[in-house]
Amino acid sequence: MTGSASTFYMTTTIAYVNARPHVGFALELVQADVLARHRRKRGHDVRFLSGTDDNSLKNVLAAAAEGLSTQELVDRNAGAFEALRGPLALSFDDFIRTSRDPRHRPGVERFWQACAASGDLYRKHYEGLYCVGCELFYTPAELVDGRCPEHGTEPQHVAEENWFFRLSRYQDRLLDLIGSGRLRIEPAARRNEVLAFIAAGLDDFSISRSHTRARGWGIPVPGDPDQVIYVWWDALGNYITALDYGHDGPDYARWWVRGDERVHLVGKGVLRFHAVYWPAMLLSAGEPVPTDVLVHDYLTADGKKISKSSGTAVDPVSLVERYGTDALRWWLLREVPRVGDADFTVDKLVARANRDLANDLGNLVNRVVSMVHRYRGGRLPAYPRSENDPLVTACRAAPAEVAAALAAFDFRRATAAAWRVVEEANRYVERVRPWQLAKEDDGAGLDAALGVLADACRVAAEELAPFVPETAARVAAQCTPSEGLLPEPWPLFPRLDA
Repeated sequence: MTGSASTFYMTTTIAYVNARPHVGFALELVQADVLARHRRKRGHDVRFLSGTDDNSLKNVLAAAAEGLSTQELVDRNAGAFEALRGPLALSFDDFIRTSRDPRHRPGVERFWQACAASGDLYRKHYEGLYCVGCELFYTPAELVDGRCPEHGTEPQHVAEENWFFRLSRYQDRLLDLIGSGRLRIEPAARRNEVLAFIAAGLDDFSISRSHTRARGWGIPVPGDPDQVIYVWWDALGNYITALDYGHDGPDYARWWVRGDERVHLVGKGVLRFHAVYWPAMLLSAGEPVPTDVLVHDYLTADGKKISKSSGTAVDPVSLVERYGTDALRWWLLREVPRVGDADFTVDKLVARANRDLANDLGNLVNRVVSMVHRYRGGRLPAYPRSENDPLVTACRAAPAEVAAALAAFDFRRATAAAWRVVEEANRYVERVRPWQLAKEDDGAGLDAALGVLADACRVAAEELAPFVPETAARVAAQCTPSEGLLPEPWPLFPRLDA
């Protein structure tokens, strides 16, 4: 991602709605939100899309188990996903639901017909091993002890006639796109994984299901109502149907055709769909491919992937109700590594929030504002700026360091870069000891110390705003004069109890 882009289209995957959201999906939402907020703050034109994948067989089966119609279950659970906007402080501009949004079906149908016109769709009989959880056929070699590598379940044997997409036709073009970096995949380990998968040879894949097996749920194949469009073909299309591709709307031209950056944020389990299938489908339809696919690993609980199906789901709304939005956001961004899974516990969340937000940042701001009131009546003094102090250097360096880390899709490094301002400010307090300067009647030295510290708190608020927006706003409010005076100090971030 370059710093000179004028448009930035940021998407998350769209979630299956066979159950309510869990904290694993909150990770992806929060990461995408940070990227969108950061780009807006730096003057880019941003569109941030999220949504729900309604047309899955998983949803049909879940509804039957609850004795509901599929639409009833989908509506209930999709509403819970969209409602995460408030608890997680998300800033998405658009939210698409594939069973309800009037933009979606026309776009999926147009896309199907474009690929058909390229000669890339054909119908044939097929037998294979199908995982309903992944909505994907597996070869025996891809299974682990005969089970799905993602869900640990035994796949079903399916035999039927379906429509297929000529993925094999696009092997060389995909290798060139990804190998050249025109389609960037981060981290590099995931890029190498995709290149190895493509180089091993691509097989055509099934892109429809029988109307009977789909239980009538989903979008019918154009001109073939006995078949339903494969849910992944349907779902991947959301990235352009939400731009009104189906009607060739102006948003599609602005954000996709002429857009500077088209960025997908995805979990490692769906990398193949986004970095292989989707670009090939776009090439077939004669449309631009994404510029970036950013890949995160999983949250785990006791070493197992947090998921609805495994029974390890943790409700993000309950976490926020108990510990606050920024405590959860901060743990997700400060603790989760760029590569590798991260084990979530409430104790870890509480410890990180108390150490960083309550102690290091909260105490810093409280001390600085209290000293400005105690020694200068709440009025920030003018002071000569030192160019050599480590705190001043950290404040000057933070914006570029945060931007570089986020460009590399490294949230842990980005939060560390912002946090260096807080760490240096606390060191400055102990090194300069403003209370001692007040005792020594060193007015110029005290003015300089208070001014440097107040500036550092404002820089910290500015750089932390994409990560912990509520806390950053409170810091900014504490350190911004009104009619020449700072507000009276008040507790910034309460200590949490696990």
